[in-house]
Amino acid sequence: MSDTDIDRIAPTRRPAGRCDGTQSWQSLLFMHWRVPVETLSQAIPSDLELDTFNGTAYLGIVPFQMRAVRSRWLPRSMAFNFLETNVRTYVVHRGRPGVFFFSLDASSRLAVMAARWGWSLPYYNARMNHHNDSGTIRYESCRATRVSHDVSFRVGTDEAVSQPGTLEHFLFERYLLFVERHGGVHVGQVHHDPYRVRIAEIDALDDGLARAAGVDLPAGMPDLAHYCDGVDVEVFAIQPATN
Repeated sequence: MSDTDIDRIAPTRRPAGRCDGTQSWQSLLFMHWRVPVETLSQAIPSDLELDTFNGTAYLGIVPFQMRAVRSRWLPRSMAFNFLETNVRTYVVHRGRPGVFFFSLDASSRLAVMAARWGWSLPYYNARMNHHNDSGTIRYESCRATRVSHDVSFRVGTDEAVSQPGTLEHFLFERYLLFVERHGGVHVGQVHHDPYRVRIAEIDALDDGLARAAGVDLPAGMPDLAHYCDGVDVEVFAIQPATN
């Protein structure tokens, strides 16, 4: 599909009606690697098409904090917090751009069970930690199967919202997720203000999540690393991707 046939602005608009839940995503680290198109094309469902920027495909690993997570009907006092790390790439379904998740690790068993049951997302329970030591931030994650991820980084000072048509907008401003569910493709949508991102400098990285997902990353540090303080998010119900 030609990039000119993809509407990258429509998914950024808030859907009509009430959301199904709210949450806050905080202290997000976006790490991206350029990966051969043929590698990622073979790893995603056949009903999805790999989305590329100027012919280049990307795999992202994103550790962050989930805060004040609750369904619409749940009292605010019962909202809960946990850590999460997702492994993702970028796809198109019938002209709509979004995210495909290879895995999502979370430090909450409840969140893992709810997301697997309610959204058919490949969540895994993991022991996870977050530290901020004098400006050096560290995320650690380890599943019971010993699949682990450990990254430490520092954050730059310049902050900006990415503009349509740029690589940053392609990578960050993703509001749809696609998943195989009940024999077909389903889509979920979120809405939030645009990310205000800064360059991040990775000090150390030891990743086993991409390998566990069946993708061998190039050796060394990611090609791109960015940081966002956070966004408040509305979550809308998953539904068949028939449009």
